[in-house]
Amino acid sequence: MQIYTIEAILLLFLIFITICIIYSRDILSSVVVYCGFSLCAVLLYLMMGAPDVAFTEAVIGTVTTIFYIVALRKIDRWCK
Repeated sequence: MQIYTIEAILLLFLIFITICIIYSRDILSSVVVYCGFSLCAVLLYLMMGAPDVAFTEAVIGTVTTIFYIVALRKIDRWCK
């Protein structure tokens, strides 16, 4: 029963992070919060017993976060 509670908390945290990303005006902060989203997804996948999917999510989340930060150095980081 305790595992279901932790999974529900992680799912609610994922929804909260998604809302934060949508309403953020600073693109860099959205990228950092997206990294947190990826971390929560990895934890959720591990709790569900899918370590291969969790590892793939960790790698893709890290690579895309680095890619976004490098791309943000080239453009204006504030939404109009």
